[in-house]
Amino acid sequence: MSDQQMSFVEALLDPRIGLRGKLKALSEVIDWTALAALASGVRSGEVGRKPYEALAMLKALYLASLYDLSDPALEEALIDRVSFRLFCGFSLEQGTPDETTLCRFRNDCAAAGVLEAAFAEVNRQLDAKQLIVRKGTLLDATIVAAASRRPPAEAGSKPSLPREPGASFTRKGGKSHFGYRVHIGADKGSTIIRRVALTPAHVNESCVAEALICGDEAAVYADKGYENKRRRASLKANGIKDRIMHRSHKNQTELPYWQKRRNTLIAPARAPVERIFGSFKRLYGRARMRYNDFRRNSADVYRVATVYNLRRAVTILSQRQAATLVTT
Repeated sequence: MSDQQMSFVEALLDPRIGLRGKLKALSEVIDWTALAALASGVRSGEVGRKPYEALAMLKALYLASLYDLSDPALEEALIDRVSFRLFCGFSLEQGTPDETTLCRFRNDCAAAGVLEAAFAEVNRQLDAKQLIVRKGTLLDATIVAAASRRPPAEAGSKPSLPREPGASFTRKGGKSHFGYRVHIGADKGSTIIRRVALTPAHVNESCVAEALICGDEAAVYADKGYENKRRRASLKANGIKDRIMHRSHKNQTELPYWQKRRNTLIAPARAPVERIFGSFKRLYGRARMRYNDFRRNSADVYRVATVYNLRRAVTILSQRQAATLVTT
């Protein structure tokens, strides 16, 4: 609403009612017009009706991730929450999209790669604000359950599920899991997510490592699952410090003392990446995937990663501001 004239209804509102707190900070942390251009080609309304602004629809999708809302819950929130309307850019006298329109827009964004492009644009802006410090990249992955109920035991050890072909089985911690694996490369200094990827659960985390390494970081931190001789050599050749933990190999009863010591030092440095997964699963409700289609799930992971990065940026900037006030 910042670019539009205040409506009659808004002029009558109590001045305390409006955009403030978390949503006000999120609305100001980046230049949203750059994201509007990315979503401009996506259909945002029913055929024959005046479409909603693409940026308003895109912001609505981010609100759904931020508050863990389904499409029906988002529709209801846009109707009766003033702060949601103001954040998206809907006037108080304007109609808002129903759940079908929101679902169609979300699916079209997934098909067009809009959410991946928006993630990259947000990171570009955060980097311009010097929020990405490149002290290192933290690599890790987590298993997320599929939206569908897992196949029955009588289907065999490696069953397929026709309604969710992108999910697969894997074992971890002595348990069987059916779903996906979310892979993350996060900035060590800020824990802003720089790279993210989704694979079926059976894909080993080490197979995705190269896609998560940016090439401009000072070091790469990872657990022993990422150990690979060629990867260590590649990091050295590119002037990137190898901070990948060691694991024991066959014909080796235990790790040498220096490798144990090295693992002990690396472990706390890479630990912050676990908090990112905690946010994904607890704050944003992604302990289980939302959709049956791999492409939509992948786009959803980028959407949640974008929301996480925006919130981290707000936190970091507020901490910087507080530190400046203390020193002045």
